[in-house]
Amino acid sequence: MSKERHVETSAITAGRPEISEDASLNPPIVLSATFHAGGPIGYGRYGNQTWNALETAISELEGGQTLSFSSGMAAISAVFSILPIGAPVVASNQGYSGVMTLLNSFQESGRLEVRFVDVVNTEEVISAMKGAALIWLESPTNPCLDVADLSTLISAAKKLGIGVGVDNTFATPLVQNPLAMGADIVMHSVTKFLSGHSDVLMGSLSTNDPALYKRLHDSRSFNGSIPGPFESWLALRGLRTFPLRFNKAQENAQRLVEKLKAHPQVSRVRYPGFGAVISFEVDGTADETQKVCESSHLIAHATSLGGIESLWERRRRWPMESPTVPEQLIRLSVGCEHVDDIWSDIESALSSI
Repeated sequence: MSKERHVETSAITAGRPEISEDASLNPPIVLSATFHAGGPIGYGRYGNQTWNALETAISELEGGQTLSFSSGMAAISAVFSILPIGAPVVASNQGYSGVMTLLNSFQESGRLEVRFVDVVNTEEVISAMKGAALIWLESPTNPCLDVADLSTLISAAKKLGIGVGVDNTFATPLVQNPLAMGADIVMHSVTKFLSGHSDVLMGSLSTNDPALYKRLHDSRSFNGSIPGPFESWLALRGLRTFPLRFNKAQENAQRLVEKLKAHPQVSRVRYPGFGAVISFEVDGTADETQKVCESSHLIAHATSLGGIESLWERRRRWPMESPTVPEQLIRLSVGCEHVDDIWSDIESALSSI
């Protein structure tokens, strides 16, 4: 990450073409499956100039070198794919359901030995690290928004010679920089806050380790989990306004949290004090909670998060969601609409039960 510029500036300037007479201000969309011999790319599975621009921009925000992938799950899968068969992995017992489902499948097949832990319990996590190959962390966790003591856990892992991967999708580089704390890999679902318009599926991995970068690059190339150039261009365009969007959505979220805490039909509000995602529990049944989500008119009843528009859903509607997540929990991704309009819609939906 640039030492001279703030994240807000780097998001706008990074990844642009070099300045020369009549050079384009924005990178072009390079639509080519192959490239003339003699250069560093050669074939469309190995690289693309439009990806390169996006990867350069994310690297400016997170540090290290960045690889973009066709989705966040493709990025995470690349990390696990380079681990030896049977390698012990430490992971949260409450995190993104897609990752938990993947890890459970690896556990059942013997591909990996997975040690699920409560990431808030620092001593439990450190104890589980002994002999592990990797610890995979989310902080805040999805969807319960638990916050791990990242600096302590990363430091402990480094002393034990254990690799550390951090999903930084929720916090973003505006809140924390795990590579600067000593993590080996930082992952993003670029689909979410970085691109921010709910029109792109993409993931990224950033690392300071050149050898690890090469292994992940090879995994992406040989597995074909590459993004398209048009999607890369859209993601980069979205990234230009990422700080503006995130800060506005965070401001809205912080105001909504106080209103939700005071509402009689809300039994619990989960919010770590930063970010644009709120999880709250309805004082009612699972069916009543589902009805709340289906009764909104402004907030979209849809999965995902980090877009410019507000979205919410009852997370346990998904069969693969962790049973540790309460049935009455709604995950609200706060957008950039006027906060009074968002609150009016929440109040109206809550009054439906």
